[in-house]
Amino acid sequence: MAVAAPKTVVLYPSLGVGHLNPMVELAKIFLRRGLAVAIAVVDSPDKDSVSADALARLAAANPNVAFRLLPIPPCGREDHPHLVMRIIDVMRAANPALREFLRAQVPAVDAVVLDMFCTDALDVAAELGVPAYLFFPSALGDLAVMLHLPDYYPAAPSSFKDMPEAVLHFPGVPPIRALDMPTTVQDRDSDVSKARLAQYARMLDARGILVNSFDWLESRALKALRCGLCTPGRSTPPVHCIGPLVLPGNAEGISERHACLEWLDSQPDRSVVFLSFGSLGRFSTPQLREMARGLENSGKRFLWVVRNPPEHQSNSVEPDLESLLPEGFLDRTRERRSVVKNWVPQSEALRHQSVGAFVTHCGWNSVLEGIVSGVPMICWPLYAEQRMNKTHMVEEMKVGVVVEGYEEELVKAEELETKVRLVMAPDNGKELRQRITTAREMAIDAIKKGGSSDVVFDEFLTDLQKNRICTKESEL
Repeated sequence: MAVAAPKTVVLYPSLGVGHLNPMVELAKIFLRRGLAVAIAVVDSPDKDSVSADALARLAAANPNVAFRLLPIPPCGREDHPHLVMRIIDVMRAANPALREFLRAQVPAVDAVVLDMFCTDALDVAAELGVPAYLFFPSALGDLAVMLHLPDYYPAAPSSFKDMPEAVLHFPGVPPIRALDMPTTVQDRDSDVSKARLAQYARMLDARGILVNSFDWLESRALKALRCGLCTPGRSTPPVHCIGPLVLPGNAEGISERHACLEWLDSQPDRSVVFLSFGSLGRFSTPQLREMARGLENSGKRFLWVVRNPPEHQSNSVEPDLESLLPEGFLDRTRERRSVVKNWVPQSEALRHQSVGAFVTHCGWNSVLEGIVSGVPMICWPLYAEQRMNKTHMVEEMKVGVVVEGYEEELVKAEELETKVRLVMAPDNGKELRQRITTAREMAIDAIKKGGSSDVVFDEFLTDLQKNRICTKESEL
């Protein structure tokens, strides 16, 4: 007897709000297709876990999604100096809690969608006979590189860190300098590199991979993946581009409108440069002062989110702007700036008609928000896969320009000034603005009814149903 279409899907994000937010947007797509959705969030003693307040706000804003905390005991590695190793260890320690949660679901879970850092949970899904898919919240080009690395890296002449200027070639993406490869794989003999390469290899065991991108934006990478060029000798799971999944305005349900939005209301259209570097993006005091001089000398209006330098251990402590920034800077720029401490509603700010350029750390969520908002980007990558994203954005997608010297100790004031003037100039920035406008239109088309991402998601649901039928019949 044929089994009805799947009714319940469990989404399983990795640690951190940056991984949870795209999962929430994915949950909304499932809900619109009539499925029940639960998001299982690991409640770890690790300091990088999602805070209870953030989870409560997301739950209040999304009442049709069942959020479930999975408490786990300390795994003994929460203080590991490397963030990625902490995440891997904590998520592995959460497997028993995930197993019990899935077993307890009535009716039974029809599928589980795992974050890319949760490949160990593939074993849990296999044990319970639940079809398991991966959700890849970064660029499709990153996936193409990562799936190829387990074959590519062992044959490389040395670790990437030892040949920083070497140009690497991977199927479906532009050439990438070794120094722009993810920080986790710079030293192939390190524990973190070995762990990540093992995770990349395990991704091939998933029944399919959902990617937060869309066909038009990364067509070459998609073709390379579907043709098997990235996984020589092994089959690649079906790759489904279902994005862009981005946060809507006021996604956290905050009642009061942020003061920076009121300031933007008073600025001319497309006149403001917006600088925001994610929850972990922090700069040294000398770099903050160079940035300030560059912004002041550019003569442009700007909205700048400033956090304390890395030597300050807490993100919650408000920065002392007077001591961090050049003397008199705040007074001299008072009429054309808004400098905000720690946080702004980034998605809402980017959508504001006053914003004309976005200086970004190239985290993928931020990149997609910039594309959907139609704002050209100035790329200042900081960590993780962000340098690789920069390469895709500048060389392949052509939606941004890069600040030279990002890999050095300091980006000079003159460089930031030059790139701000370039992007904001009516003539020089015209081609870039036309490209980002086209990208925005294609992004909107992709998620419309009948658009590429909408159609692909329906195909994924058909595949999910087929896999669940096969699984249930094998249990009879």
